[in-house]
Amino acid sequence: MYAILDIETTGGQFNEEGITEIAIYKFDGHQVVDQLISLINPEIPIQPFVVKLTGINNAMLRSAPKFFEIAKRIIDITEGCTIVAHNASFDYRVIRTEFRRLGYTFERPTLCTVELAKKLIPEQESYSLGKLVRSLGIPIADRHRANGDAMATVKLFKMLLAKDSSKEILKEFVRTEVKSGMAPKLLDLVDNVPSKTGLYYIHKQDGAIIYIAKSKNMKKKVNEHFTSNSKKSIKIQREVFTVTYEETGSELIAILKEAEELAINKPTYNRVNIKPNFPFSLYREKNKDGYFGLKILKTDKRRKEITSFGTIQEGKKFLDENIHKYELCFNVNSDITKNEPCDGYVKGECKGACLELENKKFYNERVQQFIEDYQAKHQNFILIDKGRTINEKSAIVIENSVIKGYCFFDLNYQINQANILKNILIPLQTNPDSIKNIHSYIRKKDVKIINY
Repeated sequence: MYAILDIETTGGQFNEEGITEIAIYKFDGHQVVDQLISLINPEIPIQPFVVKLTGINNAMLRSAPKFFEIAKRIIDITEGCTIVAHNASFDYRVIRTEFRRLGYTFERPTLCTVELAKKLIPEQESYSLGKLVRSLGIPIADRHRANGDAMATVKLFKMLLAKDSSKEILKEFVRTEVKSGMAPKLLDLVDNVPSKTGLYYIHKQDGAIIYIAKSKNMKKKVNEHFTSNSKKSIKIQREVFTVTYEETGSELIAILKEAEELAINKPTYNRVNIKPNFPFSLYREKNKDGYFGLKILKTDKRRKEITSFGTIQEGKKFLDENIHKYELCFNVNSDITKNEPCDGYVKGECKGACLELENKKFYNERVQQFIEDYQAKHQNFILIDKGRTINEKSAIVIENSVIKGYCFFDLNYQINQANILKNILIPLQTNPDSIKNIHSYIRKKDVKIINY
């Protein structure tokens, strides 16, 4: 659990500042579960430059609570949490100083989003909160006020969690739970997982990941693990200590992330899939009469396919939906005996290559054009899909047929160019099935494609 906070102060000499405003958002790694937002009467004057910067003046604070009046609430909301702040050493020092004046020692672990951003999003022009979040497409309101800056830090931290591919922050969170002695009650663990699309991680007590899987309903799948009598499920039930998860919104991102996470973590109870995910592929074949045909054959790793399919029915549907746009003959593109007119010829959708009525050169040029158009369309593009909430979308960037990464962006942040996304992309490892998964997903789902 994290307590993401921001404070505004009076300014002044080191360790003599007073707090004028505080905002704390209790964050479980996925959503805000509690909050504290309050002006504070510091009982000392505010420096003129601070008044100009924040808009908070002495008159506004006369009726505000003093620090000792909200100190108990600060202790309660941050109990068992890691303090997260932008330049955390400053905020943490000032808060501890205020508690020290009350005769209380305030101690919490801390994380600094400046340090995390420098590690996970290197080579930024500036790491000041305002400039950084603007470069990342994170909306910010009420700049230099505790509430606005704290909420921007929540959104920044959520992005940093997603970019933490080594899961160091996540593992530290799990270790903190272990130290606090959380009991492994299966029902409680299931209740903490949402019924949403994403990836879930089952950990044993030392924090090690023993199982990873994607699901369109994570709660349902985790519940199945904990109620099944299969040998694997019983072992998982015996070893599980906690379950963490990552919402993706997009089913495709969950598919791609699962493959990456399995390769990185190699969990004990994930079975290696020896069957190919795409056993059929589309190839260009020349028949005995010299016509090029687009044939769906069993995938041959020694040959370069045009695209691949999970089932032969999916491949036939793809051909049926696309070849007539290029006036290609269905019979030439199948194993049907030649010298019979195909439906396309009868309907006027092809020029009779099945009856050798069309010049081979012109026909073969259209086949080649079909291949080149398909490859060009799927070489450099942005795939826009569902986000984790109704207020955001996800994007996957493909460049030269290689996945550059994915990200989430606010609906108010218009995305139409790949270079706009470069600062917020979360890298993805590309495996042999990654691009095939993307092509298959595009054929099945209603998603937006932006070519560039």
